[in-house]
Amino acid sequence: MSVLTCAPLTSRTAVAIGGADWRSFLQGLLTQDVETLSPGEARLAGLLTPQGRLLYDLFVVGREDGCFLDVAAAHREALVQRLTMYRLRAKVEIGAGDIAVSALFPGGGPTPGGDWVTDPRLPALGWRGYGAEPPDNAMVADELAHEAHRLALGIPGLADWGSEKTYPIEANFDLLGGIDFKKGCFVGQETTSRMKRRGQVKNRMLPIVFTGPPPAQGSEVLAGDLRAGEVLSGMDGRAMALLRLDRIEGVSLTVDGKPVAVERPAWFSRALGEEGA
Repeated sequence: MSVLTCAPLTSRTAVAIGGADWRSFLQGLLTQDVETLSPGEARLAGLLTPQGRLLYDLFVVGREDGCFLDVAAAHREALVQRLTMYRLRAKVEIGAGDIAVSALFPGGGPTPGGDWVTDPRLPALGWRGYGAEPPDNAMVADELAHEAHRLALGIPGLADWGSEKTYPIEANFDLLGGIDFKKGCFVGQETTSRMKRRGQVKNRMLPIVFTGPPPAQGSEVLAGDLRAGEVLSGMDGRAMALLRLDRIEGVSLTVDGKPVAVERPAWFSRALGEEGA
């Protein structure tokens, strides 16, 4: 049985959302369906620009009287301002305080209960806690340990997509349950739905493996003389990269003249296979 690790996610914070209209308000904004969200359930979502690029990544976490929006701490004030701008006459309350966010991993064991909810992206990621205390049987680590766990599973994160640069499908939001294509309108829906419907997904984020320290973020991934993508965040021996899918099959890839290899996580291949993409 794996030893549980609890890591405070100091780069994240949660904002409480409530009021009579909170569901219909968020339903028209986010990529995720919140009308059917249950208390104690978390769902990955994105708030996009009108042009369909990822503005903020979010976890929407159901509560009895509303929800938490788990967001990058650096984006908290901007998110609150944008939600306030969209609110108009809707009966929505946006909490003034922050809620501490933690991660408990790896997943696969008994649900810890309490203030912990299952990470909706992948069971192996474990749980996310909101003002939660570490279980007695968990060792405590820093956020870097959680980042290493995420990267080992091939899951992209905030450092990989930034803000207003990436389409959510390129960041695999559709494969990780972050986009509900049946829920109706949301900000940026037209571009997102068109990319999916027409099969125009040319670029995806995937892990690359290599020897030694990670290349600088933004370094080119080359297939011979052709650009096949760029390096995103990484650690020794492993990094995420945004890759052109039509240029990485059956070829040797390099970054800064050094060989790298693309790794397709099982969840990635399984999700694409299920969709026939």
